[in-house]
Amino acid sequence: MDFDFSQIAVPFRMQPGLRRLEPGCAQLTPLDPASALFREKLKVLEAGQSRHCVSGFDPSAALEAIDAKAAMDRIEGFGSGTAAGGLPLELAFEEDLAVLDGASTALPWLCVCVPSHWAPEDKLGLPFAAIHAPVADNAALQSAGAQLVQLVTGGVCWERFVWTVSPSQRHDQHPRRHARMPWPDTHDPEQFAAQCFLRAERQTFFPVGRGTRQAVFTIRVMLQPLAESVSGSEQPVRLRDSLASMSDAVLAYKGLTAARQRLVDWLEPRA
Repeated sequence: MDFDFSQIAVPFRMQPGLRRLEPGCAQLTPLDPASALFREKLKVLEAGQSRHCVSGFDPSAALEAIDAKAAMDRIEGFGSGTAAGGLPLELAFEEDLAVLDGASTALPWLCVCVPSHWAPEDKLGLPFAAIHAPVADNAALQSAGAQLVQLVTGGVCWERFVWTVSPSQRHDQHPRRHARMPWPDTHDPEQFAAQCFLRAERQTFFPVGRGTRQAVFTIRVMLQPLAESVSGSEQPVRLRDSLASMSDAVLAYKGLTAARQRLVDWLEPRA
């Protein structure tokens, strides 16, 4: 998993955590046709549930920007919205994609197959404040919302990471396609952790340009068995302390209320 544990904040806070990317930094990742992620994305694509667009919105400028970024990131065979072999966007990259409009702060177009417990169709066309209304402890995020949108649609590239622990190894966690998987029914910390996964997202923004005030928003979902993802002495401490510092509201929002103590008990002897 391409995830740095330094992205796990202690104490935990719901915050943007944006980092400016250097020019030329890769933001798109080729999708392996043999991967589980490919199979999950294909299923959503075949069901006609991957793309959503506000009536009247023209995504052609964003598609051109994605073409250009794919070429810059040296993803071979990509152009005009399809990859080598005629693959659509959904199957060309690990990343899901959306367009963020700086003028309206809304998402007028989404190409999302593997959301993390949210429904892309419910977010279509909503302004930033409405999109993030369900987020726990969101006062700081909401108060800075307009400024954040102007920042990430201002013509440069940005990156942030979010993470959680999940009992599911499924990438697609659309709430109406899949019910939440229950946590393992055991109080033994070792057995519990053996059935859990670290789920992280790398989220980036790159400009559409072409006379627009738009940015392409990318979401790369990464999954790894928890026991394989935590190593050394510093990582268990950071993960334990971050989990222990989460508010009740954040635990409920992330679905971690019933899991935190067992995760902390598993991490404690490793810390």
